[in-house]
This record gives sequence, structure tokens and C-alpha cells, in this order.
Amino acid sequence: MSETNFKSDVEAVDALANKYQDLRQEIGKVIVGQDEVVKAVIIALFSNGHSLLVGVPGLAKTLLVSTIASVLDLDFKRIQFTPDLMPSDIIGSEILQENRTFQFNKGPLFANIVLADEINRTPPKTQAALLEAMQEKVVTVSGVSHALPKPFFVLATQNPIEQEGTYPLPEAQLDRFMFNIPLDYPTFQQEIDVVKNTTGSQNVSLKNIVTANQIQQFQQLIRRIPVTDNVLEYAVSLVSKTRPGTERAASIVDNYISWGAGPRASQFLIVGAKCHAAIMGKYSPDISDIQAIAKYVLRHRIVRNYKAEAEGIKEENIIDQLL
Repeated sequence: MSETNFKSDVEAVDALANKYQDLRQEIGKVIVGQDEVVKAVIIALFSNGHSLLVGVPGLAKTLLVSTIASVLDLDFKRIQFTPDLMPSDIIGSEILQENRTFQFNKGPLFANIVLADEINRTPPKTQAALLEAMQEKVVTVSGVSHALPKPFFVLATQNPIEQEGTYPLPEAQLDRFMFNIPLDYPTFQQEIDVVKNTTGSQNVSLKNIVTANQIQQFQQLIRRIPVTDNVLEYAVSLVSKTRPGTERAASIVDNYISWGAGPRASQFLIVGAKCHAAIMGKYSPDISDIQAIAKYVLRHRIVRNYKAEAEGIKEENIIDQLL
């Protein structure tokens, strides 16, 4: 696919909206249902953010990520996180050559899309190595920095039910993820379609819809999309309501939350809303675009207290009230 030079940002937004429809159609050949999940992952990708997928085993999280990587014409690597995984297993290590010099052997982190499978199964030391790379987009070994390929995008999966032998990600590390995307069981009809598609003999071949360079162009485009003051104020106001004990805190927050979202949440709300507007063919986001992505941004940035857990109040319930 040739590189695209658009005459104006309006033309570029139209092209992004068309590409998004093509992407959904192509991914839909393999992934049945999960429309909202696919949409959220694509928004995070074009916003240059990382995503955390949370769902029980067998919901095709890995298949979803590898399908998205193949329609995006990106280099894809999967890392299965285990309790004995060391930082050098993901970053790479220096190996002594015959001529007595060290050569850096790149680890699986050097890819455009990295699937960090079951990230909460590995100890904090290895989690921290991945999270540094996510933030800085570089890896440092023996004092030498190695830049990661562009675009660089981490999709981590987490299994919410097995807490035995897991290392939950600390809040500061969760904050590196733009979106927290829950996966649910398919509907009855979707499950019939899944079983029909996966137990037959047909093989689906996927087309590349977007190149790595085009993704970077679209990421820059998203940054240039204008936002009105009232949308900015709505985003910041929404985030400040999640902070207990502050003047703007909602009463439900003071009752049920021990820790609220930081300024990064406001930034991600705006960038995500810009992208949501663009893929829907709009040239500037409005408040409905912020509401559409608010749960993905806020879900993992608010910490419930004991009272909320005892009364079965979920993060979603609190965010619904705030919206």
C-alpha cells in the first residue's frame, strides 16, 4: 500500500473513518462479536496507547490480538508470562562473541505489537522491565539504550479469576495502560457462530488494511484534532470527581473510593475522545465521545475501599453514577 499524503486534515479524518470500517470488516472474518472490544483496541492503537484486556480464559484474547496485528501489517510477538520469567527473557541480553566483544541479542519486546499474555503471573521485577519499555519506548541494557520499533503497542491480558500465584499490577503500573478493556462471554448466537467457524476446515486469509507508516500518520493526525473548551472542562471535571476528599469529589466517591484517577486519565480521555470522534467521521469530539470511552480510561484508575467491596459496588457502578 502506498503512503498517503492528504491535502487536509479533514480528508485525513475521512480516510481514517473509512480505514476503521475496513478494519472492522476484516477482523470480523475471524472474530465473532466483541465489536466494542475491537473498537477500543483500535482507538488505543491510533491514540498511541497501550491496552489491558481482562477476561476469563478461552475468550479468544490471544486470537483477537494476533488478528488485529495481521490486518495492520505489523510485526507481532507473544510473550507468555510465567513466574520464572526474567527481565532479560523479554528485553534481550548481551552475548559474548568469539572476538571477545559483546553483542546485544534483541528479545521478543522488539516488535510493533507485543502481547503480554497473563501479565499478572510474572514477578514485579519482570513486570517493571516491560512497563519501563512501555513508558519510554526504549530499552536500556548495560548502559546502552536501544529504541523500540515504531509504532510500539503493548496489549496485556489478565485473568481476573485465579488470584493464586499471581502478582497484581501496582496502581502506578496500571496507570501506564491507556485502556482497561473487559471481555465478556459471547451471546448464545455468537457462540454458535464461533463453534461453526472454528470446527470446520475453512481457513480465512486476512488482507493488510493499514501499514505501520500510515498508523504513525494517523497517530499524529489525532493529536492535531481540535477540542473545544467545554469538552476539555468536562473531561477534567469528570476525573476530578473521582478523587475522594477533594472539593469536587462526588458523594459516592467519598463513600466508596480510597484513591482516584490522576492527570494522565484526563489526557487519555481527551486523546481517546479525539480518536473516537475521528473513526465515527466527526472532525472534533463532543461530550458523547468522552462518555463512550470513559469506562475504559477510569476503570483501572480508581481504587475501591473495603466498604465498596463489602457492598458489592463495582468500579462500573461508580463511573455510571459520575457520568
